[in-house]
Amino acid sequence: MTTYIQNFLKFQSLLIELVGRDIKIKYRRSVLGVLWTLLNPLLMMIVLSVVFSNLFKFDVENFPLYLLSGQVIFNFFSDSTTSSMSAIVQNAPLIKKIYIPKYLFVLARIASSSINLMASFTALLLVMIAMRVELHYMVIFVFVPIVLLVTFSLGIGLILSALVVKFRDIMHLYSVFTTALMYLTPVIYPLTILPNWIRTIVMINPITNYLIMFRNVMLYNKFLGWGNLALGIVEAGLALALGLYVFYKNQDEFILNI
Repeated sequence: MTTYIQNFLKFQSLLIELVGRDIKIKYRRSVLGVLWTLLNPLLMMIVLSVVFSNLFKFDVENFPLYLLSGQVIFNFFSDSTTSSMSAIVQNAPLIKKIYIPKYLFVLARIASSSINLMASFTALLLVMIAMRVELHYMVIFVFVPIVLLVTFSLGIGLILSALVVKFRDIMHLYSVFTTALMYLTPVIYPLTILPNWIRTIVMINPITNYLIMFRNVMLYNKFLGWGNLALGIVEAGLALALGLYVFYKNQDEFILNI
């Protein structure tokens, strides 16, 4: 463990460079640049709010905020894990030339997605202020579900990045998986409209738990919930532990397959 910490500190400046590079590549030749991290969720919120609030008549107070908060959480998970998945493969030329702790490439993708998450969170705050929604003191706990979600996403990202080196088809299948997962996460719809058996399936989804905690503190002035908090810690811990195991078990063979 001491060796890993020393390596991390040694290559910390490289990590910062990788994060900066990922952000620049994402918004290269874009007129608005990073501002799109604010505009994208806002524009999607407007479109989906008009469609779903009128078409399906969801009885949800402040539906635009309900929808935007769901987007903030799910979009981060989808974006961070999708970008992490190709972290090793896309950096193959650099990995072949010099020694760099390979997990840094995955960590950089998660970090750059976390910056986008903060921008999306800022968009949510701006909409809450514009709609004159009261910000309660419980908002100070919002970092808890966010940190747990980032940890969970890092674990999943490590697993995906290791598997994709050998099985490139995963890159094509994962978009289908995230689409299905979005419908199994209460981003758009309230849990109350679901039949019990479908609600059980949705609650098994780890992203649902993080989203519930996030909405509790941001929108409903409620505490995280001890049960939700304990479950979130276990899910994040297991994902990270499994991710580290799979990654370190396979990293020595990366050079043979990239």
